[in-house]
Amino acid sequence: MALHQASGRWRLGLGLTLATALFWATLPIALKVALEILDPITLTWFRFVVAAAVTFAWLGLRGGLQGYRGLGRRHWLMLALAALLLLGNYVFYLLGVQHTTPANAQLLIQLAPLLMALGGIWVFGERFRLAQWIGFALTVAGLLLFFRDQLLAARHSTGYGVGSALVILGAVVWAGYALLQKQLLSRLGSMQILLLLYVAASLVLLPFAHAGELARLDGLHWAMLGYCALNTIGAYGAFAEALAHWEASRVSAILATTPLLCIVAAALVHARWPSLLAPEHIGAMGYAGAALVVAGSAAVSLLGARAGR
Repeated sequence: MALHQASGRWRLGLGLTLATALFWATLPIALKVALEILDPITLTWFRFVVAAAVTFAWLGLRGGLQGYRGLGRRHWLMLALAALLLLGNYVFYLLGVQHTTPANAQLLIQLAPLLMALGGIWVFGERFRLAQWIGFALTVAGLLLFFRDQLLAARHSTGYGVGSALVILGAVVWAGYALLQKQLLSRLGSMQILLLLYVAASLVLLPFAHAGELARLDGLHWAMLGYCALNTIGAYGAFAEALAHWEASRVSAILATTPLLCIVAAALVHARWPSLLAPEHIGAMGYAGAALVVAGSAAVSLLGARAGR
């Protein structure tokens, strides 16, 4: 089976990757608020159901529902595995968010794009120049510094270790999902892949969801839940298209800036609505780590893009 090759339209890939980062940076804030009423399984199920309905309508209007004919057994197995991995990412991440702050969760989940970058090099034969490897090292060092800063700040918090472990587990399964989806792009369009993944995840979670809890939501929590559902469509749609046009290793480098965007978003929300979200506690070590993440991700992606031109 031929390996998928990026289209080479790196500017489009960069723009789509930045959109994905913005979606994911604001997601944990909305999740934190929605979890005040809903349990993690019901929240995740609702997101998948909405995403499946919207994606089905989109493909139906564009005649994209015919592309599943002729899929081989290997493709269906890959789709099933990708759906299970994506579902695991959603559930593990959401369970972890319950015990950590939005910035902590976004920091730990950055292991996912780093693992995806290594997978892109190993599986798809993508190459890093020396400057990009240096940038990759800076990104890893920055994430470690930030993590140490947050770990010291939360050393007296109960459940922090469990929450961190769940988010890390979510990162591992997400990296496997992302590499599977990139390979599936050689046979199906990104929205066609996502529709099957959303439907499969919705059916798996249905027996464990409590739809009656939705009646307890007020206006604020409905707004947060609605944003979480639409975020699923926007983030994964942009991410899947980014993989079609740009190398997985470079997409992952830009996504490494998501925790920084999350810090800014959380600070803005806390400043405007102090009772809605607790403030983040970041020390000098944490900000130094954040700066290294930005510098490292810029080196990996921008230097690679310039060389590609």
